[in-house]
Amino acid sequence: MQKILIIQTAFIGDVVLATGVLEKMHQYNPVAQIDFLVRKGNEALFANHPFLNKVLVWHKKESKYKYLFQLLSTIRHTKYDIVINLQRFAATGFLTAFSKAHITIGFDKNPFSFLFSKKITHVFTGSAGKPLHEIERNHLLIESLTDAFAAKPRLYPSLADETFVKPYQQQTYICIAPASVWFTKQFPVEKWISFIHQIPHDCNVYLIGGPTDAVLCDSITAASLHPAIKSLAGKLSFLQSAALQKGAKMNYVNDSAPMHFASSVNASTTAVYCSTIPGFGYGPLSDNSFIVETPVPLPCRPCGIHGKKACPLGHFKCANNIMNEQLLLTIASN
Repeated sequence: MQKILIIQTAFIGDVVLATGVLEKMHQYNPVAQIDFLVRKGNEALFANHPFLNKVLVWHKKESKYKYLFQLLSTIRHTKYDIVINLQRFAATGFLTAFSKAHITIGFDKNPFSFLFSKKITHVFTGSAGKPLHEIERNHLLIESLTDAFAAKPRLYPSLADETFVKPYQQQTYICIAPASVWFTKQFPVEKWISFIHQIPHDCNVYLIGGPTDAVLCDSITAASLHPAIKSLAGKLSFLQSAALQKGAKMNYVNDSAPMHFASSVNASTTAVYCSTIPGFGYGPLSDNSFIVETPVPLPCRPCGIHGKKACPLGHFKCANNIMNEQLLLTIASN
């Protein structure tokens, strides 16, 4: 039996997108023992995953290097046939290079890539000049082992997860994930509130997010005039959130992790882009998905591939130019 390790210890959205590699490797080798290495906190994504043998966890915030060497010992002891590293940073490159795996694969931008048996060029555009989605970039690592087509990310909420959210699904609803770590990736609070005021009252509105998003979601709920709005921020697990998104009439998200959660269960999605753009390769992948962004082109947009703590020019027009009608249209179209 072949043993395979996939490494992605970045943030949660990156891990969700990395599940496309897991899907494809399982498709081509359904009897392989596949393990996944993530940072502490992200292991909950893989609870009861049908294709995984084991989830390895790196405690990056406490005794980082102590745990790194413990992981290396575990990896070497397991004797993997293939290690696939989706990251471009030295720590995971170190684990890959010294894993003793028969095949080690990673991107050329990793400092340890000169020790990998297969080094893949990390690019943002394909051969025809078309921007690559992150799942397509990741797939380049395993193309020689599978085929030329990237698999979509997928999460597997359990029956218990679906049962937990069922009480919220008794009538039509939409989900809104209003928060983002970065200010310039987050649709402004007052804009969310204005939009929610215009959502039909026969449609429930659920605000979702993690525990750290609860204060924001509570403030939106308190300011809203919608009679059927409820904050569930911090009350659902990752997989429960995905299960709730799956049944929504529409999911409204920023350019952030909840967008990838929606993609992972093929849920209807409206992605609101402020300072960033879909062309960076992190857009929604659901069959029924929409992009909402400023209708007026701005010379300052995008102002970077990642979000910023504040608008560099102080006007935040990339968000403020977006109109309620743009968001409401996607409800009507579904």
